[in-house]
Amino acid sequence: MNEKEKLIFQLIKKNPYLSQQEMAEQLGMSRPALANIISSLIKRGEILGRAYVLPEKNHIIAIGGANVDRKFTIEQDVQLGTSNPASVTETVGGVARNIAENIGRLGNRVSLITVMGDDHDAIYIEQNCNATMSLDLVEKLKDYKTGSYTAVLAHSGELVISMANMEIYEQLSPTVLKKYESIMQNASCLIIDLNCPLETVEYVKEFAHERKIPFAVIPVSSPKMKNMPEDLQGVHYFICNRDEAEKYLNMNLEKFGHYEKAVKAMLQKGAKYVVLTLGEHGVMAGHDGTVTHYKAIATKKIVDVTGAGDAFVSAFLHGVLNNEDFKEAIQLGLTNASKTLQSDKTVREDLTKEKLLEWRNL
Repeated sequence: MNEKEKLIFQLIKKNPYLSQQEMAEQLGMSRPALANIISSLIKRGEILGRAYVLPEKNHIIAIGGANVDRKFTIEQDVQLGTSNPASVTETVGGVARNIAENIGRLGNRVSLITVMGDDHDAIYIEQNCNATMSLDLVEKLKDYKTGSYTAVLAHSGELVISMANMEIYEQLSPTVLKKYESIMQNASCLIIDLNCPLETVEYVKEFAHERKIPFAVIPVSSPKMKNMPEDLQGVHYFICNRDEAEKYLNMNLEKFGHYEKAVKAMLQKGAKYVVLTLGEHGVMAGHDGTVTHYKAIATKKIVDVTGAGDAFVSAFLHGVLNNEDFKEAIQLGLTNASKTLQSDKTVREDLTKEKLLEWRNL
């Protein structure tokens, strides 16, 4: 290869999804001249050229957190102010990453956009995610630690306390995402969690709205509601729990009448569909001003609550994006949540599209 060919080859290797115009601008040459060189590289078999010539269509993109989750399960009754004997497990987590894995296991093509450190935790995440999602859009930041989440669970499986190191996600800015606009605009759905800064959520919301791409917003916790836009125009699916809704709407939710009022308030803010998850009380969901309550699926033995909310979101979105009606998509979400509660895994390793339907029909 000559010097220009090497420059183009390295640019494509670094980001195979760049358009020819973007590459030409970065290299300071005309697009026709660049196209001729790329054509020569393809003819010689140096590159295949598929990624930037034909952007991948109809795949789902999840944007947000990818962490290492460490879970300490206390073996006896919780005793504050002293040492508690406990067992520990280490798994991959993060809301966007959990959703991406669930959706990938259900047979969908999914890519994750996130930021990670250049460290051992990042390698651990990559080793555990490559089989279920594309990590081509992950940014590595040498000066930051990969996100981590540590949960302390009672022996019953209930959460006692959790701690999160999520400083790195402040770097998941619109500038990072703008590199991948040519990929994002071909997505069948954009999903974002509120680990992302408010400006990033606003940017993706407007990006999706302008291009009529289904857009889902998934909060991470009530403190993260500070990253939620006030205006929900352009949000197709807003899925939150009771604590998150209380924080967002600044109101107490204590009974079913309050839940219905909350869903209607969020619909009035512009969201097309709102789903309020209520744990053992099921979900309250609304669309076009109509709000319906759906009962939870009875779960006899809860092993671990971690990941159940992400399991609901994933199976619900899998349903609506694969042409299931809204009611059936809700039931798929409730089914996956119930089955995840019965597992010690954040995402069930036996989850498939066929298994989900089998569980749904039991």
